[in-house]
Amino acid sequence: MTNQLSPNLDPRVLAGMLSGKHLIDGALVPAASGKTFDVVSPATREAVAKAAYGEKADVDLAVAAAKKAQSSWSKKSARERGKLIAECGRILAGHVEELGRLIALETGKALRTESRVEASVLADAFTFYGGLGSELKGETIPFNPNMLSMTVVEPIGVVGAIIPWNVPLMLMALKIAPAMVAGNAVVVKSAEEAPLAVLRVCQILNTILPPGVFNILSGMGPECGAPLVAHKDVGKVTFTGSVETGKIVYKAAAEKLIPVTLELGGKSPMIVMGDADLERAVDGAVVGMRFTRQGQSCTAASRIFVHESIHDAFVQKLKAKVDAMKMGDPLDESTDIGTIISTQQFEKVQSYIKIGEAEGAVANRCSQKPSDGKLKDGLYVQPVIFTNVKNESRVAREEIFGPVTCVIKFKEFDEAIAAANDTEYGLAASIWTTNLKWALDATRRIDAGLVQVNQNLVVQPGMSYGGFRASGLGKEASLEAMLEHFTRKKMVMVNLQ
Repeated sequence: MTNQLSPNLDPRVLAGMLSGKHLIDGALVPAASGKTFDVVSPATREAVAKAAYGEKADVDLAVAAAKKAQSSWSKKSARERGKLIAECGRILAGHVEELGRLIALETGKALRTESRVEASVLADAFTFYGGLGSELKGETIPFNPNMLSMTVVEPIGVVGAIIPWNVPLMLMALKIAPAMVAGNAVVVKSAEEAPLAVLRVCQILNTILPPGVFNILSGMGPECGAPLVAHKDVGKVTFTGSVETGKIVYKAAAEKLIPVTLELGGKSPMIVMGDADLERAVDGAVVGMRFTRQGQSCTAASRIFVHESIHDAFVQKLKAKVDAMKMGDPLDESTDIGTIISTQQFEKVQSYIKIGEAEGAVANRCSQKPSDGKLKDGLYVQPVIFTNVKNESRVAREEIFGPVTCVIKFKEFDEAIAAANDTEYGLAASIWTTNLKWALDATRRIDAGLVQVNQNLVVQPGMSYGGFRASGLGKEASLEAMLEHFTRKKMVMVNLQ
């Protein structure tokens, strides 16, 4: 083990240190072509670093390093691998502030409400999976008394992980920690909008892990992500992103007949019954809509069905809560809401707000954009609560991935359940009620992979997470994610006669 890296709490200095690099086989290296692209802070629109422009040559180097390292990594006992991954969690816990500041700089997410929290979950995920090494076990089968019949679980080999920009630290951890405990080596392709904090994690963990076990590349999807999925030595792909890109990844993986985990989009419903605790439900909507993340979440409660008896009071209280939230510099401790990630996403969100108004919805704009002059060009969007919305409208059907939610009035319980299920997605949902029958009936009838009652918690290590239909394939964050998605099962039969 080499000397540990000391935390650096100046995100701009740290961004400069990481500028223009991949991490392959334990070392920070430039792209094979020498090309880079800008990493832009969305709060000020300034370039804060360069990122290495990964292409097929870089993918080949990273996969070769991973393949070589995986051979010896898989020979370590599962508990030994688990201890190393748990140690990664302990070390990362000491870098929470550093990583929180860096992710705030590059993504525009507020440090206090989002980025620091994400960095803490990152460390917790490694700690959680580090304790699961002993669960990598098979079973004996009583097939014949004269035969020893058993199953064993083996690592797949090299795992390619493609991660998004909205919560890159957490979602990377939920992919690579179980993969590595299971005995695989990984090559991560970061999101082009947020390559810095995840690269820093890779640098930190490469002081603990053997070189080549954890590699990370930055680049664009067609030039870097596609060659990673297509590489002959990548035996598993795990992807989080849009439905459209997920389909492309799925098709490419199918050409090789390799397993894929896909965590895609959502248009998650929140049902608020007339008997619900109104204050609690409003607070749940603020959390569930991920307003502190600018709504940039696939589990965001972007369709809120509210019983007609409390609809007006709910909207009034929700608007007041969001109005009280402060938009500002992501690195300022007083900031609740930061920025949209990129100009492209900013324009998309603005276009959907216009679409909603054109469809006849009422756009209740909340909070205030920052008045600080240095933030005047920042990608700030006032949160919008749409009322007078039909579930058939585009803003209620299409994933906006911004601080926009639709509050839709309903009369009957069955009506709300039917409307909640009237979507191509099936990722998450919640129901708010004091009626146990309604609550349990809703958990049975709502077609989503994660259904919560009287809460809208974010993904938690240990809780199975993954959607149905257009929301993806497979589960993450749980023991089953490691056993089912990062191992293969072998049947062994020994004739004892």
